[in-house]
Amino acid sequence: MVEVVRYHDEMLALIIRAAYRAEGIQFFTPPQFSQQLAYMSRPSGHVIEPHVHNAVTRQVHLTAEVLFVKSGKVRVDFYSPARAYLESRVLEQGDVILLAAGGHGFEILESCELIEVKQGPYAGALDKTTFRPIDTINIRLGGHDE
Repeated sequence: MVEVVRYHDEMLALIIRAAYRAEGIQFFTPPQFSQQLAYMSRPSGHVIEPHVHNAVTRQVHLTAEVLFVKSGKVRVDFYSPARAYLESRVLEQGDVILLAAGGHGFEILESCELIEVKQGPYAGALDKTTFRPIDTINIRLGGHDE
């Protein structure tokens, strides 16, 4: 129910399927990741003490993003840092993905709603670089060459 997409030894993405269940709290990301992702299951009456988060200076080099699929179906295509196509995964309602490294693109397979969470502030045009994959393999499911 938890899938890791890797390129060599680097985690590109982490997918938590809607059916995932566990007791307590489970962190999926290593402590050094700039975006932390966890799952919590708590029984009725459990109390999380009131708290504030302290001002801590952090340095973020790459934007990581988390997508929650509220409805529909989307294919995520993964690319190496050199922009070569690697593989694809399909996400459905209730699935969550952390995009941590490498490149990625999306095709909406069924009308969908997504919620995105990523670090800010947004840097506009400096935030990302779009590209055409260096690999000419047709990655569309049942598609045709363009």
